[in-house]
Amino acid sequence: MGASQDPFDAGATSLLRQPKAVWATAGASVVAFMGIGLVDPILPSIAQGLDATASQVSLLFTSYFLITAIAMLVTGFVSSRIGGKKTLLAGLALVVVFAGLAGTSGSVGELVGFRAGWGLGNALFVSTALAVIVGAAAGGSSAAILLYESALGLGMACGPLVGALLGDASWRYPFFGTAFLMAIGFLCITVFLKEQPKPARKTSLLDPVKALGHGGLASAAVSSFFYNYTFFTVLAFTPFVLDMTPYKSGAVFFAWGVLLAVFSVFVAPRLQERFGSLKVLGGSLVLLALDVLVLGYGNNMAAIVCTILSGAFIGVNNTVYTELALGVSDAPRPVASAGYNFVRWFAAAAAPYFAPKI
Repeated sequence: MGASQDPFDAGATSLLRQPKAVWATAGASVVAFMGIGLVDPILPSIAQGLDATASQVSLLFTSYFLITAIAMLVTGFVSSRIGGKKTLLAGLALVVVFAGLAGTSGSVGELVGFRAGWGLGNALFVSTALAVIVGAAAGGSSAAILLYESALGLGMACGPLVGALLGDASWRYPFFGTAFLMAIGFLCITVFLKEQPKPARKTSLLDPVKALGHGGLASAAVSSFFYNYTFFTVLAFTPFVLDMTPYKSGAVFFAWGVLLAVFSVFVAPRLQERFGSLKVLGGSLVLLALDVLVLGYGNNMAAIVCTILSGAFIGVNNTVYTELALGVSDAPRPVASAGYNFVRWFAAAAAPYFAPKI
């Protein structure tokens, strides 16, 4: 097959030729995903500043993802009634408000509560953003998924870096910075994104749960649950294992995020084309398991290397799992995505809570 016939190359070309609405949504998605890893390098600083334990501070992730998981049942219900654009703007507005309030917190309890509100806004935005990008992107669903995964990877890479740069002065500044950036995203979506057509059939609150009755989607979701437990154990607990300054921790997770982005966007599609999705996923999961074993039992340098290296395996897994979840069932993509994410985000909520206790 010649280079001109390579489907991945064709997808990569169309990936860069997108309407302004797609770039505005993708840009806001980058900031939304930044919010996940933003607190990573400043977790020890937050613990010190608010006189909290590692378990208490890890609840910042648990509250965020628990609300995100539950909200996945609501996002389709809301967007099918008020439209994609209004749902995106509602999510962005909630993030702006609660991220700003998080920066004013005087206790861990307040911060955890504000992160929960932030998680609700993020759920409304992120789940709808994927559907909007798929609907508006040039190059079909493959290009749209690559663009979405690019936003995820870039956000995951930049979040710890921004958190470290702003958090070195005060742990409060990264929260104010996120609120400011999301306000810009709100303006961009308002200006560049036209109102999306509402689906012919309104989504009920139980549709995502019913979609999980499909054996293929249920299998992908359950498998993803255990994988995401590992993913978010690395993300939420490793900063305490590394015990670094915000700058050094931010640099480690920036490198981690770069590998995540590169492997999710460039490496995973080529591996899938050559070996097939299931073989790639199985191999990547085994390698990630070996990686975190060394991370847990090795010395500090081994922990640093394995933390960074895990980004490569996580990047591959994210892309393959997303494609499987969106394509394995006959449910509408927004519904299938909501059901899948409802399960996976519960793992993201459980890992930060149980990891410090274990």
